[in-house]
Amino acid sequence: MMSGRGIRGAAAGLLMAAVLLVAAGCSDSDTSPSDAVSKAASAASSAASRGGDVVASATAKAKEELDRVKGGVNAKGDIALGGVTKDGDRLTVPVTATNSSGSQASYAVQVNFRDSGGNLLDTVVVTLDDVDKGKSKKATARSNRNLTGDVRADVGRALRH
Repeated sequence: MMSGRGIRGAAAGLLMAAVLLVAAGCSDSDTSPSDAVSKAASAASSAASRGGDVVASATAKAKEELDRVKGGVNAKGDIALGGVTKDGDRLTVPVTATNSSGSQASYAVQVNFRDSGGNLLDTVVVTLDDVDKGKSKKATARSNRNLTGDVRADVGRALRH
């Protein structure tokens, strides 16, 4: 879920852009600067709220998917992520599971997409089925929505079952 700091930061950035536009004289002739700033602040707050709602929804879906895994054990140490790349309008990251257990296993991996400040932007769950003991298997995590800027990926949770 996006932190309060992340939402406030997004709102502050949008508010600053609105203030700069007003200062540059880019407002409607019927709108006072204070009205323009007020409208911009409202729009920024609304945009931040919608962004937070999308992240909250993705986080809830990921939790639901991981909660369905029965008998899973923590396997973050078995997971490696590659670099984040752009694929069309989404970001992707390669996920590799290396089975360190004594028998064939499957994995459910939550991949978090974060901005450079560590704020959660999106999260997805990737499954890798039937990984033989001592072997590796690859999959690709794909963001749910278009993300821009300096985005990094990390493993939120990984379950071997």
